[in-house]
Amino acid sequence: MSITKEQKKKMTEDLSDRFSKSKSIIFLGFQGITVKDNIELRRKLRSENIDFKVARKTLIKKGLQEAKFENSENLELEGPVAVAVGYDDEIAPARLANEYSRENKKLKLLGGFVEAKYMNAIEIKSLAILPGKEQLRTQLVGTINAPVSGFVNVLAGNIRGLVNILKDVGENKDK
Repeated sequence: MSITKEQKKKMTEDLSDRFSKSKSIIFLGFQGITVKDNIELRRKLRSENIDFKVARKTLIKKGLQEAKFENSENLELEGPVAVAVGYDDEIAPARLANEYSRENKKLKLLGGFVEAKYMNAIEIKSLAILPGKEQLRTQLVGTINAPVSGFVNVLAGNIRGLVNILKDVGENKDK
């Protein structure tokens, strides 16, 4: 079905608006994916505040250009293309798409923009294996807390030792 110029203009404006608000944009090749798999993927992405949009490649490129993404005119996208747009976590769209592509081999990571910098498919896949933002924060806090808790345990050990010695001295006096 043919799309009118007005519809194309609205779609381009919508994509441009989404792209300008995003922290990351991942391009996905989805040829051969069933409707059921598509709905499941959309549900997973939506749970992480990630938009999933299917659009023509020319409209995607125009949306990127309007949102002022560098090197967007040189994109080489093949086959039907979908876009996963992440607003909160930079890595989440790549991580979720990569996890889903392991289950469903028909979904392909084609590349994307993270923090307005273009990354090819290999770079996106390497980014996807990183832990999420919250998990990294948790690891950082644990790493910072480790020396403090170790110091507290050493001090508590000395006090425990003193208490045990005083207890033994008290028991020996009673005998």
